[in-house]
Amino acid sequence: MFDDLRTELKKKNSVHFYVRARPGAETTEAVQRMDDGSIKINLEAPAQAGKANAALIMFLAKEFGVSAAHVEIVSGAAARMKLLKVTRN
Repeated sequence: MFDDLRTELKKKNSVHFYVRARPGAETTEAVQRMDDGSIKINLEAPAQAGKANAALIMFLAKEFGVSAAHVEIVSGAAARMKLLKVTRN
């Protein structure tokens, strides 16, 4: 699901994309690419005290093979729809 974004990251050293976060799910996983191009991601962490955002950052850091410091929520930190930026180490 992230292959095209990983390729773009390698070429441009950064990539921006939208995520539809679903906190409080049974497992943390990327579920599907939506019609609008955003990626729906289930998060095991609850949507309280920044736990879901932290879980999202850790999940994406692992998926892209970068440190968590290279994953940024650009906008939508308090919303389900978030704009993310991943940069290379």
